[in-house]
Amino acid sequence: MLRAAFLASLMVSAVVVAVPPATAAPPVLSVVDCDYYCDDRDPSLPLTARRSAYRPGTGAPPTTAGPPSTGNAPPAAAAVICNRYCDARDPALAPADRLAQTVAVGGRQISLRFNDTDAMGWAVVSAAQQGDEVWLDRSFDAGVSWGSGSRLGNTAAPAGFGTWRTMMFNVDDWVGLGVGLLRACGRPAGSSAIACTSWYRTTWNAGERRTAAATALMERYNLNTGLFDTTGWWNSANALNAIIDNIRVTGMSSYRYAIARTYDLNRAAWQGDFINDYNDDVAWWGLAWLAAYDLTGDSRYLNTARAGANHIHRFWDSVCGGGIWWSSSKTYKNAIANSLYVQLNAALHNRIPGDTTYLQRARTGWTWFQNSKMINGANLVNDGLNSSCANNNLTPWSYNQGVPLAALVELHRATGDASLLAKARTLADASTSSTFLNPGGILFDDGGGGDVPSFKGIYVRGLAALNRTLADHPYTSYLRRQADTAHARDRSSADAYDQPWAGPFQRSDGARQHSAVDLMNAAG
Repeated sequence: MLRAAFLASLMVSAVVVAVPPATAAPPVLSVVDCDYYCDDRDPSLPLTARRSAYRPGTGAPPTTAGPPSTGNAPPAAAAVICNRYCDARDPALAPADRLAQTVAVGGRQISLRFNDTDAMGWAVVSAAQQGDEVWLDRSFDAGVSWGSGSRLGNTAAPAGFGTWRTMMFNVDDWVGLGVGLLRACGRPAGSSAIACTSWYRTTWNAGERRTAAATALMERYNLNTGLFDTTGWWNSANALNAIIDNIRVTGMSSYRYAIARTYDLNRAAWQGDFINDYNDDVAWWGLAWLAAYDLTGDSRYLNTARAGANHIHRFWDSVCGGGIWWSSSKTYKNAIANSLYVQLNAALHNRIPGDTTYLQRARTGWTWFQNSKMINGANLVNDGLNSSCANNNLTPWSYNQGVPLAALVELHRATGDASLLAKARTLADASTSSTFLNPGGILFDDGGGGDVPSFKGIYVRGLAALNRTLADHPYTSYLRRQADTAHARDRSSADAYDQPWAGPFQRSDGARQHSAVDLMNAAG
């Protein structure tokens, strides 16, 4: 019923532009024990552990309008950007001319056009009369603001010209690492009415759906923080992982700079080495750094992943027969932290010659996980254990299905044990065929907040790892169906994606977008 209500709310809005130690008394239910994760997460921890200057969302939120080109105050002069060519180049020199969109205002037509060869765009007003204005806006934060790129090329049509246009302007700032969007705007002479197209970009670094989704994600990468705006600390680890995977599967290395930049700007955050009070957070960053190590060969990333794994191991104890605690407050043993424990340790073993320690931890972790009863009778993984060390029957989130698949792939690689892949196939068959997880055949997590939008991306990443490992690649059609549907129904003009892949698109953020990048990476 909750799922139906949530879907109904999406349709309406589219119309509008924790386990205690055995010796302790049962605790009061925390937010983790509600059926949806909350942004603040574990309230048993002190406020300093739940929020810090290094975690996005703590300061003033970004303005949703910026200095609008529709205002009366003249905009500040924009800095000239020079890529292949400098801003304000004559469109007559463009070797290509692609129409992105046309909108109407006061009997005029305002069009946005692109020269994809040179990654530049310009605005056109048709059916023009003397004094009609036309200009471009340029944004480097996914269309949130455009203060440094407002009214680019603003010009007024002279008498006797039915069509008038701006000069061409660059979409991106290659030197400044700005990943941009353009829109065309216009105002009829003597009118206060303004019309703008949607935000678009050229096909530069966006020539197909995988690179286009990654570029839209990088529009949200904050060069000052080394994290992704509009989403949280652990989500940013997954966003970086999605970018690294995108480099691997597409060969497009334009955003490789984000790896070292994120590492250098955030290694000293929290307790250092990407360690904080949440063991799943630590593991997400550990896996991101292993992906970085695989791509770059830089040993500092491997060493940081090892530091994280060693920290997490400190939270393994005999309560409920084993397993690690979700956080330093030791109030909950859950599926996500423990499946990540197996994956991270097995992955470390596979990258460290002669290792025995991480392999033993991974083996022990999987044995405990399999016997913990968190895998229910339908072969879906529920959220965690209750105060009696039994399955709490809370939501089988998609990511709780995906991480065990990735963990078993790594453990199989480490051991050669075929039974591990057989178990992974059983779990994957259950999750891909579940009507609860896939209403209408399309993967859906019924929940919002800051955490849930990341879940589906993590699921398809794990499923893709298994699919690549199995000789018959049994989940290819499932992954392609998800990607084809999202691309057709859940995508904005700027290749941004929303949470429900079945659509309709309403809004995007860093978590929603990295899930889409994970999906496009997985589907190929």
